[in-house]
Amino acid sequence: MDPAEALAADPAAIDIAALSLLANNMWILLCAALVFVMHLGFSVLESGLTRAKNTTNILFKNVAIVGIGLLTYALCGFNLMYPGEGFAGAWFGFGGFGIGLPDGYDPLTYADGAYTYWADFIFQGMFAATAATIVSGAVAERIKLGPFLVFSTLYVAVIYPVVGMWHWGGGWLAERGFHDFAGSTLVHAVGGWAALAGVMMLGPRLGKYIPVEQTKAGQANSVDAALGKNKTIIRPIMGHSMPLATIGVFLLWFGWFGFNGGSVLSADPEAIGLVFVTTSLAAAAGIFGAMIPSWLIDKKPDLSMTLNGVLAGLVGVTAGADVVSPMSAIVIGAVAGVLCVISVFTFDRFRLDDPVGAISVHLVCGVWGTLAVGIFAPDKSFITQLIGVGAAGALCFPAALVLFGVLKATVGIRVSRQEELGGLDIGEHGMEAYSGFQFFTTQ
Repeated sequence: MDPAEALAADPAAIDIAALSLLANNMWILLCAALVFVMHLGFSVLESGLTRAKNTTNILFKNVAIVGIGLLTYALCGFNLMYPGEGFAGAWFGFGGFGIGLPDGYDPLTYADGAYTYWADFIFQGMFAATAATIVSGAVAERIKLGPFLVFSTLYVAVIYPVVGMWHWGGGWLAERGFHDFAGSTLVHAVGGWAALAGVMMLGPRLGKYIPVEQTKAGQANSVDAALGKNKTIIRPIMGHSMPLATIGVFLLWFGWFGFNGGSVLSADPEAIGLVFVTTSLAAAAGIFGAMIPSWLIDKKPDLSMTLNGVLAGLVGVTAGADVVSPMSAIVIGAVAGVLCVISVFTFDRFRLDDPVGAISVHLVCGVWGTLAVGIFAPDKSFITQLIGVGAAGALCFPAALVLFGVLKATVGIRVSRQEELGGLDIGEHGMEAYSGFQFFTTQ
């Protein structure tokens, strides 16, 4: 019996249905606000892990991305991801441009009475902007602002919602039984694939990788030599504010309660409680999963690696936060932390310069978290999870390469050497983030 028939049979049931809708809807709207706070977290994390001379540029991109994500999602993204009836099991569907209440809309029957159309849109719209934010940190300190905004618009408007439709919109992955609760693949790896493509097309920052023959005799230490078998010294380029980076991670952890908790799509207290527990335990385990190996490698505790360990654990558990046990979440988070450290060093060896570790956190740990569902959730298939991961990569990475390639061939995607050395704040924006302060630096 559907909700309308239930109400006709028992008028008193309207109070229960209305109260349930109110509780669910308010919870989802609160979670949408928490996801919005994550954009502040990304802003200060990325600016803290990069140099002071690029802070305004980082902040500008993160502000613009929120607008891009919401407006493109309203224009076409929402109806690409959720095209409506008739597209079950499909690869592609489109419900038309713009947003508006469906024909015959009734809040007590929409989504089985769990939440309203508007709450549905705004919660999912906040997710859309997150995918582009991931790219921002990876290509920081050397990408032109205009081409980056063009890329973000096209990628978030089309690629992100199409992949999302495959699972969340009832498409072919949903039909196969693929499980990605809150987006380890559908949000984080989708952004991670684009970040990897951008880093490959841009090349490293000036001074990041230095041929050994260009250095003074004896300047390369044993760690440099171990990492640089291609006779290249990997030069750390330190961020300008670890306090900002730390604040950013705590804001992201806070926002993740909405990111994962809201994905329950109801105010079910038992389900929300489990998701909060698995989310937090994975993040906590990610701290030690990253801290211990990085400490052993560098001989000193590395705060930036540890902070990324938190995010690695959060990304890793996001796919299965609703179906794995708390103890499994600890394992998932710890492995994600270790993988993040290994990945950062590996990408450096291949001269893939990611200033904030976004590819390691979001792509590598997103893939791990999605596959972990097939390992730790008893009723989920590892093969199906692997198919979903592969399909997302098969679309996202080539699409991002093409978009960046076209922009590179036409308008160019990298700032000039002079702008990069002087800082994008002055070169791209004509203003400083810390006007009046003198920074003494050799970078």
